[in-house]
Amino acid sequence: MADTQRPLSPHMGIYKWQVQMVTSIVHRATGIALSVGTLLVLWGVFSLASGEDSYNQFKTCLGSPIGMILLIGWSWALFFHLCNGIRHLIQDGGMGYGIPQFVRSSWLAIIGSVVLTIIVWAYVLTAGGAA
Repeated sequence: MADTQRPLSPHMGIYKWQVQMVTSIVHRATGIALSVGTLLVLWGVFSLASGEDSYNQFKTCLGSPIGMILLIGWSWALFFHLCNGIRHLIQDGGMGYGIPQFVRSSWLAIIGSVVLTIIVWAYVLTAGGAA
């Protein structure tokens, strides 16, 4: 092969991480997490249909510390995917492609998802709805 003096493509070791790149990667990851987390929803529906003992076992599992972490993580994934999806819809309309707006909307998706998750779980925990 001829030795051309072209630069090599950047690799992860030298590439500077940016919030836009992170939100893109996390958007894909939350889509996968939502798909896998749907199995928890199905487990709940089937245990509810199977009777009280089965549903109580389901509530015990999800009421455990690991279950609560899974539920909170799944709800954050839902809100992040929602907020970032709305951002993408706005960009599909041709708006928000300037670098400052792109960075701002990325941070807004992150902060919005965290705030929405906190609001929902504060309500759930104070209303006695979890486990």
